Amino acid sequence: MRVDGWVDVHAHFFPPESEEVRAQRLEAMKQACWNIDAPPRWEAENSLAYMDRTGIAMQMLSNIPKKLEALRASNEFGACMVKKHPSRFGLLAALPTDNADAALAEIARAYGDLHADGFAATCCYNGVYLSDDKLDPVWAELDRRRAVVFAHPDAYAPGVMGRPSALQEVAFETARTFTDMLYRGTFRKFPNVKFVVAHCGGALPALSGRLLILGHERWVPNPERVTPVEMRQHLRRLHLDTAATCPTALGAALAMTTHEQLVYGSDCGVPCTTDATMDANIEALRGYAGLTREQVDEIGRAALRLFPAAAERIRTGGLV
Repeated sequence: MRVDGWVDVHAHFFPPESEEVRAQRLEAMKQACWNIDAPPRWEAENSLAYMDRTGIAMQMLSNIPKKLEALRASNEFGACMVKKHPSRFGLLAALPTDNADAALAEIARAYGDLHADGFAATCCYNGVYLSDDKLDPVWAELDRRRAVVFAHPDAYAPGVMGRPSALQEVAFETARTFTDMLYRGTFRKFPNVKFVVAHCGGALPALSGRLLILGHERWVPNPERVTPVEMRQHLRRLHLDTAATCPTALGAALAMTTHEQLVYGSDCGVPCTTDATMDANIEALRGYAGLTREQVDEIGRAALRLFPAAAERIRTGGLV
């Protein structure tokens, strides 16, 4: 099973950690219902080996620690990985979206020092949703720069009903967040931010029909007076990645938007993902009856349009 020059927008990494920090991470994950014996460890060589075996040209790396100092250090490590492997990795710089001033400072640093390709944000970061009005200055700056923002739910939140949040709750957190962004007018105010939503939009595509039918009834608060036509337009403009969702999520995604808005994602680099699950996801995508082989390959390479600097690094083999 090989693809040809696909770009993976949904790949994670972890900077090197001390054994004490790794032990703390393992204990926290066990408390959150993860059935694991060792904490995650990321090695660039493992990701590169998988990419070489499957024909993936580049991974866009993201990691969003919950403390500012760790987040900044993680972004620096990611930038070093891109510098070391410029034609194989890109960086989506993490944003601390619980603090608008800190996020604005990290945006400036990402463009000035880190040469990031885009940004990564958690749907609910330390209790603050991406729809929170206090983040308007952050969205305004990203809108001005026409930035790409990869939105990922909190996979390490407390477990629910004895299972890790990464199994189900991530889908609902994504849907809650982007529904609130619709109603708060985030997409209306900042139309130039290009959002890539993890896991094929989570539960959002499946719920989008319900929003369009019921979401404008009198009993639903709608202070920004978002219309059904506007809501449909905003939903169709979202980019959705394919990580860990094929084939069942594709029908709902294609009903909400078009295949031109889908981008390939693997969810590589985290403990909920293995080579076998990534292979299965690619095979399900390639075998989906609702898409032609040409359309699937377009999805696989769609990130080249979103990240032109990364595309140029792939073409030249070096830093731009």
